[in-house]
Amino acid sequence: MKAYVIGEGSGLEALTLVERDVPKPGPGEILVRMKANSINYRDLLTIKNAGARGITDQRIPNSDGAGIVEALGEGVTHYQAGDRVVGCFFQDWVSGPITEKTMMSALGGPIDGVLAEYVVLKEQGVLPIPESLSFEQAATLPCAAVTAWNCLIEKGEANAGDIALLLGTGGVSIFAQQIAKFCGIQTIVTSSSDEKLERVKKLGASTLINYRDQPDWENAVLEATNGKGVDVVIEVGGAGTLAKSVEAVRIGGTVSLVGVLTGGTIDPTSIMRKSVKLQGIYVGPQDMFAKLIRAIDYNELNPVIEETVAFDNAKDAYRLMESGQHFGKIVIAFS
Repeated sequence: MKAYVIGEGSGLEALTLVERDVPKPGPGEILVRMKANSINYRDLLTIKNAGARGITDQRIPNSDGAGIVEALGEGVTHYQAGDRVVGCFFQDWVSGPITEKTMMSALGGPIDGVLAEYVVLKEQGVLPIPESLSFEQAATLPCAAVTAWNCLIEKGEANAGDIALLLGTGGVSIFAQQIAKFCGIQTIVTSSSDEKLERVKKLGASTLINYRDQPDWENAVLEATNGKGVDVVIEVGGAGTLAKSVEAVRIGGTVSLVGVLTGGTIDPTSIMRKSVKLQGIYVGPQDMFAKLIRAIDYNELNPVIEETVAFDNAKDAYRLMESGQHFGKIVIAFS
């Protein structure tokens, strides 16, 4: 089979296409023939900075993939050959709080990911794909969609009528916009692109802020909320935005930090003065993912896919991610 691995070289040149034997599923495992991957900023960073991130040589990247069950290991009872499944970001996090053990089961990091024609996953580490979703659409869900749901609904505890601030128009933010729409949550969205703001407006965004035109965008958020601030912030903006997010959230509100994009130096005074809940979000467990899939299916949510790239040209997907020109998700499709 063909598989991409992180080999020698620097940057995206470290991503190498190799031939490997088709793996065999062990007890409690299934063999999945991949039909689609989607990529996250984490995947790009893993390829470009594998050594610094503690990734061993020849690791298969990517956490998000969907495909068809080809073979079953001993003891598997919930699936059969031919079933359509999507992988879970963490193979060992079924429910409950995150632990060190569950963190070590993240695909495309501590263990091999899914950028290969055939992948072995745990029975507890996949979920059925509803008929309403294609393989490409399902592949966009495991990281970005679950993260958005966790930030907004689970840990964010946002309800209908609340206001959420979404930074940018990448995968997490766009899924958060779509989830907010069917949950009755108002949104304020920031971007440096008027064209992207117009696109997110069509998805139901309530207020749009171009942060290049309004560099003090936290003041624009306060103005849009009559000085109160938003209930929840999904903070994916990058170094230097966290302090602004704290200023933009209401007293007693929540700021959810996503991935490795947040950073910068911050004075904790405003966090304490406003009793802000500041929390890190690292995707979510299988049972949360299952709940999200049911909500997506019921509400007929269509994941926003910016571009679909052929498996043999996978590097082009990461180049698009690196450019920052995408809106929503980027997919790699297998022939």
